[in-house]
Parts: sequence; structure tokens; C-alpha cells
Amino acid sequence: MTTILLTVIGIVIFVFGLLFSIAWHELGHLSTAKLFGIRVPQYMVGFGPTIWSRKKGDTEYGVKAIPAGGYIRMIGMFPPGPDGRIESRSTSPWRSMVEDARSAAFEELEEGDEQRLFYTRKPWKRVIVMFAGPFMNLILAVVIFVGVAMSFGFETQTTKVAGVQQCVISQSEKRQTCQKGDAVSPAKAAGLKAGDKIVAFDGAKVSSWNELSDHIRDTIGPATLTVVRDGKQQTLHADLAKNMVAKKDSNGDVIPDKYVPAGYLGFAALTEIKPLSFGASVGRMGDMVGNGVDSIIAMPSKIPDLWNAAFDGGERKADSPVGVVGAARIGGEVMTLHVPAQNQLAMMLFLLAGFNLSLFLFNMLPLLPLDGGHIAGALWEALRRNLAKVFKRPDPGPFDVAKLMPVAYVVAGVFICFTLLVLVADIVNPVKIA
Repeated sequence: MTTILLTVIGIVIFVFGLLFSIAWHELGHLSTAKLFGIRVPQYMVGFGPTIWSRKKGDTEYGVKAIPAGGYIRMIGMFPPGPDGRIESRSTSPWRSMVEDARSAAFEELEEGDEQRLFYTRKPWKRVIVMFAGPFMNLILAVVIFVGVAMSFGFETQTTKVAGVQQCVISQSEKRQTCQKGDAVSPAKAAGLKAGDKIVAFDGAKVSSWNELSDHIRDTIGPATLTVVRDGKQQTLHADLAKNMVAKKDSNGDVIPDKYVPAGYLGFAALTEIKPLSFGASVGRMGDMVGNGVDSIIAMPSKIPDLWNAAFDGGERKADSPVGVVGAARIGGEVMTLHVPAQNQLAMMLFLLAGFNLSLFLFNMLPLLPLDGGHIAGALWEALRRNLAKVFKRPDPGPFDVAKLMPVAYVVAGVFICFTLLVLVADIVNPVKIA
């Protein structure tokens, strides 16, 4: 019963974090739209039936029943069609599927709106309005991530010895027990013990695991280890073996299922949670952004594994895409982990930071009906208008983004299908952290 209660608490916390992230995103659109004099009839968090709303000025603010997104309505998202009609359109990708590009909200136009239309604003203003939403998510992600990294920190490998391998085992074999014929590990032969802290390798001081790991990997044969044991410094002599070890990327992170021949000592590094400096936190955030971009690029390649996990009982990999339901389940699991409360809080905040970063990157894709698609349309309009000036041609006028709505319907359809696939996988075969 306690586990169920903690899981529910974790899910509720994540849902509130999700709602705040959505409201924060739409606030970026709302504030910049109002700054540039665009009329915004609605600001809504969620979809479906309205459970609460209040009108202030010319904007209705409200919360809807399904916490899976949000939107603002801006008058005149598209220029008039051949019949001269103008419409109000949502910035939400989901609602855009069911709204007609020319006439769905024509009735919302009021007297005086002719001067408050989105499409009449200069392209750079429209870019700001559409970029402001995703940018708010990026700000939130950076603030949360850097704040937690500097105050709480990350689990980091150190130069302290957690345990010594008894024999030389190729890491590609993925076994833990020694077999007859396995050579004694260099660490054991040198007398390295759990609790030792390695402070120098072949006379060169080392202060981080990555430094020490690089020295070990680059050395095959005799080497000296300077260790601190029981407060006293002593020197050990090791003869490093050549072994197949996990490949590392440029950041020093292990690449799964990739192995290279390198020097091998044979011990496990002790991990500790250490706060990072501001510079290191920003650098780690940059790595997180890079990984996020790589994940989006790799998303189509993950569809077969998602399908197998959802319908064929296949393995759900740790790096598999997760949706709102999957992220909420992970939030629930975090609260059931047998770790200190501060660890749970840090993990929950990191989860929220990752969600906001994903919102930023996803919305920046230059595809309608995403924010990035509208940004691309405004930039294209600015380019062709400037080119017209350079070549002294007539002003081509606003770029009619509505003409791209058939493409938007296809893109939205693909996104919905992918979202449903992730939803099924999150329900029947979720990603687990414990």
C-alpha cells in the first residue's frame, strides 16, 4: 500500500510539473503576442472540456481536463485567402489538425482587430512570438538542470577503489565470475585494495576518474600506482594487461556494446555524488542538448523496437522514447526508490528538466504545425521580401503559411501515430529505472 501511495504521489508531482511547463511555454507566446499588440482571445492549459476559466481583458484564461498540452489563440495567424477572409488559429499542433485554415474561427474577429492580426506583424516579431514558447522551456530546463547540478550534483566515478577484479575478463564477454585459465588481474597482483585512493599514475598526479582511466587505457605493461591507504601514501607496481574494454566517447562516457583493445588494471571505481561548478554544469547541460538532438534524429530508427516492445513482447530499451504516460510512471518509480529524499527530489527535477528540453527541441523542428514551422515561414517571408527589394521587384506580400496545411496534416498524422505507439509501449512495456 505504501508503494502504491508513493507511486501516486510521484505521478501527481510530475503532472503538476508538466502543467507548469505547458503553462510556462504558452506564457512565452502570450506575453510576446500582447507585447506586439496581437489580440489573444484564449490562453488554455490542457485539452478537452474546460474545468476552469476566467476572462481578463480580452483574453480567456483557463485549464482543461486533459493535461497533454496547451495553446493560445491568436487572431490572424494566416493572411486572408482569395475571398479576403481571415481566421484565428491555435498555436497547438493538435488543434490545428481540426481547424480549417481559412474559416474555423472567422467569427471571433471583432471591430478593430484589423490592426491586431498576427500576420500583419513584421517577420522578426512573428519569429519572436513563435520562438518565445519553446525558449521558455529551454530557460526552465537550463535553470533546473544547472541549479540541481551545482547544489546537489551527479553520481561521479572517483579515483577511489570500490573493489578489485580477481582476474582478467574481456568486458565484451559480460560475465562476472572467473573461469579456469583466466589470468590474475593486474590490480590484484599489485596488491590494490578496496578503499585505496589512487592519486598518481606513473608519477603523474590524477584528480578525476577520466584522467586515471585515460592513463590506464594508454598503458600496457609496467606502471606505478601512488595510492593513499589508511591515511598513508604508498607506491604499488602493476603490470597492466591488454584487454577488450568499453569504448568511450569524447566526453568520457561509455558507449554501450562497443569495445576496443586497451590497457587494463582491473578495479571498480567508487562513485560519489558531487556538486559541479557553474562551468561544468553548463558544459554538462550542453552535452544534454547534444544528446537530445541525437535522440530526435534517431527517433525514426527506434520505431521497430518500439513496435516490438508494444506488440511482440520485445525488450524495451533504456533509451527508448517515452511519452507523458511513461514519464509520469518514471516519476512514480522515483518516489519508491530506497534513496534519500534529496536524491528523489533531484531525480524528479532532472526528469522535469529533460522533459522541458525535449519540448524545446521538438517544437523547433521546422515543420508545421509546430512552432518551428511558423518560424520557418516567417523567415522565408523575410528572405523573399528582402530579395525583392534588392532586385527592385514588387513586394510579394505575406507568405501564406496556410498553403502548407496539407503538409501539416500529414506531419501531425505521423506525430499522432508515433505518440499512440509510444503510449501503448508505455502502458504494456514501460521503461523502468529500478
